[in-house]
Amino acid sequence: MSRQTLIAVIDDDDSFRRALVESLLSFGFDVRDFASAEDFLASGDVSTYGCVVSDIHLAGMNGIDLKYALAARRIQIPVIMITARSDPGLEDKVAASGALCLLKKPFETEALLQCLEEGLDAG
Repeated sequence: MSRQTLIAVIDDDDSFRRALVESLLSFGFDVRDFASAEDFLASGDVSTYGCVVSDIHLAGMNGIDLKYALAARRIQIPVIMITARSDPGLEDKVAASGALCLLKKPFETEALLQCLEEGLDAG
């Protein structure tokens, strides 16, 4: 797994997003953060990212819709979904979208690193 691979972190909770970015930076990852899926999609060449870590429940486009938007653009980036909610059928929706992992907040850093390793090794 290359620590030089660019990771996108998308979460509209500023403090959680900053903490997640700092954690990934401490493990040597190259990380960019976004407050919304729309900001990420508008940021330029999203295909340069090796993995996306996105909250599911975002203002505007949600994380699942982001995964479908990437697929519609034929961009095959592993997406790790995170959420603090446990809505009925959510796991099925995440699986149907083709997301790599679903992590429920609060999650252990090791669980995120395992998902990243799987996604980056596959990519």
